[in-house]
Amino acid sequence: MVELHDVEMKEADPSNGSNSTTVTKDDKKDANTLTLDDIKEQVRTIEKAVNSKEPRYILRVLRGLASTRKRLNEDIIRRLILFYYGSNSSEREILLGFAQSVAQSMDVDMEKGNSSPAPVVSEKQLVSRPHTSRTRAASLPEVDLYIHLIVLLYLIDRNSLKSALDCAKRLVDKTSVLNRRTLDLLSAKCYFYYARIFELNGMLDSIRPFLHSRLRTATLRNDFEGTAVLINLLLRNYLHYNLYSQAQKLVLKSVFPDHASNNEWARYLYYLGRIRAIQLEYTKAHQHLLTAIRKAPQQTAIGFRQNAHKFLITVELLLGDIPDKATFNNPQLKRSLDPYYQLTLAVRAGDLGRFKEVLETFSDRFQQEKTWSLIIRLRHNVIKTGIKMISLSYAKISFSDVAQKLQLDSPEDAEYIVAKAIRDGVIEANINHEQGYVQSREIIDVYTTREPMSAFHQRIEFCLKVHNEAVKAMRYPPKKYNEDLETAQERREREQEELEYAKEMADDEDDF
Repeated sequence: MVELHDVEMKEADPSNGSNSTTVTKDDKKDANTLTLDDIKEQVRTIEKAVNSKEPRYILRVLRGLASTRKRLNEDIIRRLILFYYGSNSSEREILLGFAQSVAQSMDVDMEKGNSSPAPVVSEKQLVSRPHTSRTRAASLPEVDLYIHLIVLLYLIDRNSLKSALDCAKRLVDKTSVLNRRTLDLLSAKCYFYYARIFELNGMLDSIRPFLHSRLRTATLRNDFEGTAVLINLLLRNYLHYNLYSQAQKLVLKSVFPDHASNNEWARYLYYLGRIRAIQLEYTKAHQHLLTAIRKAPQQTAIGFRQNAHKFLITVELLLGDIPDKATFNNPQLKRSLDPYYQLTLAVRAGDLGRFKEVLETFSDRFQQEKTWSLIIRLRHNVIKTGIKMISLSYAKISFSDVAQKLQLDSPEDAEYIVAKAIRDGVIEANINHEQGYVQSREIIDVYTTREPMSAFHQRIEFCLKVHNEAVKAMRYPPKKYNEDLETAQERREREQEELEYAKEMADDEDDF
């Protein structure tokens, strides 16, 4: 049997509380150091991209910028600036001034709740002796832009818009005087946040001349990523002020680069879908919006997918289709799409009264989301759906009853709307104008019509389009075509070695 022994329990040491506090501080310090080491590694990757002239390394750094942005704080920004700009006093003081402007506003809020003074760290303790590698890294324009970009993101996240505006102007001024292909991806990212700062400050219309001039320069330099970003920024600028005609002219007179990233393609197709929807080209708008949602990131970019789905649902309703219910049950979309779910139920039921109630309830939200001008067009679709349901329910019905069920003003309006529905092919019926009624025809088999063929044609066309886009999106390792092919003698030697290795493996199995 197993004997049980009493174990003496020791009293807890009251000093453990201070130890836990120390561990927490050390963990925070280690987290800042790890983040700074990650940024240093990203800088080395940028140096590697400049030396090898391979932009894919810079693209790798920019992909990790989102995770780095979440971990930025004042200590990391200060140490980063002092590490790379130890010998460049002018740049160091300017960047430290940006970081200090955020720190001062935060100190004012902290002094209200805590009277203890913050620990003072001298710059001499932070600035180490400048090494040759640091000086060489900071002298590269790519590294300089990347550090400025990190400072700009820190200012945006801390809502220091005035300092962010000054930093963004300095950042763009640096890109304007340089002409290096390794700067293309970084410059495109700088243009994006430059426009974002002006949008947050309510001055988005003031940067159109600058964006047009940079678009001309990027097109002449074959800067594909910069061209894609600038076209999207201009389209966003025009659509923000409802300038759809100018946006359409820009689309017609510019060529969106095929080599742009998926994110830029998703943005471009989203803006293009909105333009086509306003111009009553609902089929093209539906294709563009659906492709934009498919190209967008599926786990992140929740706000983009929410806005794209709002326009997609509205366009599907305008086309006479009912959106899939699974779209409204998506946890990431359910709350934001609730007004559009109510709208879909009203259109599906053909209930004009419920449709008006939904418009009155969510009119402010629809106007804020820029879908109001499309939603008010759905009234005709609601009436068409109601007429179709009446035609299926009644073999013969008077225009006065139709007007009453559809909540129309008079039987004459009902007669006109029913006649238009018959002409458009919505229902199969005959109108008796003398006696004032409509009589439905016998329902024919849908498979004897051309409707199934058109539905299959649409699906096949969509599948072929997805296949072609997948083929275009394929990427291959660079410079593989320069590798020498093996000769016949080398191939025979390789086959002989493989044969001998197979025999050895067989002998080993026999021995086992």
